[in-house]
Amino acid sequence: MGEADRTRWPTKSRELHNHHFDSTIWNALRFRDDDVVIATYAKSGTTWVQQIVAQLLFPDAQALPVAEMSPWLDLRVPPREVKLPLVEAQTHRRFLKTHLPVDALVFSPKAKYLYIGRDGRDVVFSLYNHHANANDAWYAALNDTPGRVGPAIGRPPESVRAYFLDWLERDGHPFWSFWENVRTWWAIRGLPNVLLLHFAELKADLPGEIRRIARFLEIPIDEARFPKIVERCSFEWMKANATQSVPLGGAFWDGGAETFIHRGTNGRWRELLTREDVLRYQAAAGAELGDECARWLER
Repeated sequence: MGEADRTRWPTKSRELHNHHFDSTIWNALRFRDDDVVIATYAKSGTTWVQQIVAQLLFPDAQALPVAEMSPWLDLRVPPREVKLPLVEAQTHRRFLKTHLPVDALVFSPKAKYLYIGRDGRDVVFSLYNHHANANDAWYAALNDTPGRVGPAIGRPPESVRAYFLDWLERDGHPFWSFWENVRTWWAIRGLPNVLLLHFAELKADLPGEIRRIARFLEIPIDEARFPKIVERCSFEWMKANATQSVPLGGAFWDGGAETFIHRGTNGRWRELLTREDVLRYQAAAGAELGDECARWLER
């Protein structure tokens, strides 16, 4: 019996539905041996890693429709009967996006999984920009299309601090649980087909992290092309070319695609959160994740 046969692979134990999610689409996906799944909570570097994988797979292409090539599979719009045939028709190496926790996902030994973590305080400040700049078309797509389960998503308060405190008190409201997302992926970090990345490490050493991803995905790097790959994965290049990597070219946000790819900075929360706010977050992180995972997430 080989190592793969002895490994205890995660199994799906529930479905998640809300204004964004329809996790049932994973039940019908036929995995391929070289599939890549890019997973995050949200606003943790998902688009960044999608861009990295796209550039590694297609190093000669400058303008890649990354959002189209790498769809968010469990987003419920368009519905699964529209989205799944498009995914099945892809002939390139597939790299799919998910925001699900592990136990709501169909996990395949065939695929390779990249999970990106980011300090929750930075996540919320980025999430607030995403939510506050969403336009009427965004709300209509999430709230008014058939298939929504549960309450609609409303507009955010004017105060980003109030938004953070509500998100912390209600664990991810009005989106989905932050702690369970991080906790479930951290729990399987030792599996041979899972690689944990961190937003702060991508910022600190982008070339090194691109090489680490390439090794994990077994994609050879042509050194002559590598400088261009790094350039096209920089935040500056991505923001200047944001319509290629943002869903629908940014049509759901005021200011377009450049609003979706906002600042890419960490630590903005330090200017607005009180000491008591920070202590509440740190206490929750330790209680929900354990000390080791909380330290990794905070970096």
